[in-house]
Amino acid sequence: MATAFSSDGEAALRRELGPAAAAAAPRGDLDGFYEMGRAAAFVRGGGFRKVALQFPDELLADAAAVAARMEAATGAEMYVLGDTTYGSCCVDEVAAEHAGAEAVLHYGPACLSPCGKLPVLHIFGQQPLDIARCAEAFRELYPDRQSRVVVLNDVVYAHAMGELEQQLCPEYPNIVFSRVVCEDPPGPAPPGEVRQFGRQFLVEAPAGLQDCSMFYVGAEGLALTSFMLTWNRCPFSSFDPATSCGRQETLNVNRALMRRLYLVERARDARVVGILVGTLGVAGYLAVLQHLRELLRRAGKRSYTLAVGKPNPAKLANFLEVDVFVLVACAQNSLLDSSDFYRPVVTPYELELACNPAREWTGNYLTDFRDLLPGACAHVELPPAIPAVEAVPDISLITGELRAARLCDPPASQLPPSTTLACRDQTQALAEISPAASFLESRSWQGLEQQLGQTPVSKAVQGRRGIAIAYEDEGREQP
Repeated sequence: MATAFSSDGEAALRRELGPAAAAAAPRGDLDGFYEMGRAAAFVRGGGFRKVALQFPDELLADAAAVAARMEAATGAEMYVLGDTTYGSCCVDEVAAEHAGAEAVLHYGPACLSPCGKLPVLHIFGQQPLDIARCAEAFRELYPDRQSRVVVLNDVVYAHAMGELEQQLCPEYPNIVFSRVVCEDPPGPAPPGEVRQFGRQFLVEAPAGLQDCSMFYVGAEGLALTSFMLTWNRCPFSSFDPATSCGRQETLNVNRALMRRLYLVERARDARVVGILVGTLGVAGYLAVLQHLRELLRRAGKRSYTLAVGKPNPAKLANFLEVDVFVLVACAQNSLLDSSDFYRPVVTPYELELACNPAREWTGNYLTDFRDLLPGACAHVELPPAIPAVEAVPDISLITGELRAARLCDPPASQLPPSTTLACRDQTQALAEISPAASFLESRSWQGLEQQLGQTPVSKAVQGRRGIAIAYEDEGREQP
C-alpha cells in the first residue's frame, strides 16, 4: 500500500525530456513547420549577426537542428533560449539582451503582446488542421446560414484559415474571419473594427459585437478563456483539431466572473498590496507599474513591487504582510488561478475596479493592462479627493466591517513611509527605514543566518549520494 502514495523517485530522475506529442514538429519537415525560408529572409534582410531563438518546452527538442540550419542559411550566430523568465508566450527580451542578440525569432504559441526593444519575428509552427472536418463542425453548430459569426483561431492554425474561409464564406454571408496581427496597426481603429489580443476584424452588425457569436479553432486554454471573459456577452463555440470535435462552450462564464468579482472585494479590503512584475518585455509595463503605485497611494494602501519570475504558492507565501497581489503580465498570463495561493492574485483591471471610484462595472472585462493607461480606450481618470468627513461609509461584503472608500491626498508635510528616517547609532547618523525592512525585523524567523566568522573552517568531505527518500548508503553503518 505504501508504494501507492510514495516511491523512491528513481523513475523521475531517469526520465528524459521529450517533445509533447500534440506540438512536436514532423521530423522530416522542419523547413516547412518552422518556416526556415521566411526566418532566414528576416535575418538576412535585417543584417543581424546574432539572433536569439526562443522555443517553448514542447518544441525544445528541435532547437539544435533549427539553430544549425539557420546558421548555415544566414551565416549569423544563433543563440537558443529555452527556460524563459516568464511565460513562454511572451518574447523574452531580457534573456535575449543578456546573450547580446540583435533580434529574436519566437517559435510556438504567442500572446502577440507588442515589444519595445528588439525586432521580433513570430513563427507559430504550422500545426495540421482537418479543414473539411472543421467546416462540417461549423455547419452543425450554426445551421442557420444567416448567423453572424466571428471566427477566431489559435495562432498555430493561422496558416489554414484562408482555405477554411473559402469553404464557409459562400454559404455564410455574415461570417467574419479575424486576422492575426503581430504588430499594432498605426493610427486609431475605424468604426466597427476590433483590435485585441493580436487579432483584427471588422464587425458590421447593427448592435456591434453583441449581435455576433464566436467560433474558436483551437484547444481549450488560456487564450480561449481570455476571449470568453473579454467578450462575455457573445455565445462561444469551438473546434478542437486534436480531437476533431466541435462543441458549444459550456464554461460558465458568469461563474468565472463571480469568482473574479469576489477577488475585487478582497482587493478593496486589502491594506497592503504586492505588485508582481510578470513581464519585462511587453510594451507599457513600466507605465502601468507607475499607474498602479499611484492608484494604491491615492487609495490609502501600501504597495510593494516584487519581481519573482513565474509566481507560485511557495514564492508568494514568503510575503505574509501582503493581503493581495496584482500581477502585471500579458493578457493570457494575467488570469492566474490563485485558488492554491495563500493570498489572492488579481489583475490590474480588477485592482482598478477596487480602488478607482470612477470606474464602474459595465459587463466588459479587460485583460490587457495597456487599455487602462492614459490615452487608451478604457482609461478612467481618478476623481478628486474628498475630505474624510464627507466620505460615504462603505461596508465590506466579505467581513461586514466598515472600510475606507475614498481617495486621499496626504499632506505635503507628511513624509511617505518609504522615506522615514531613524537614528542609526550614537553619532546621530540617519538611516532610511523601509516598511518591508521594519516588518522583516519584527518576524520571529527571518531565514537562514549566515553567521560569518562564527563557523569553523573545515575541509570538504564526500557527502551522501541519491535522494532524501532513499540514499545509496541507506541502512549501512556509518564509520
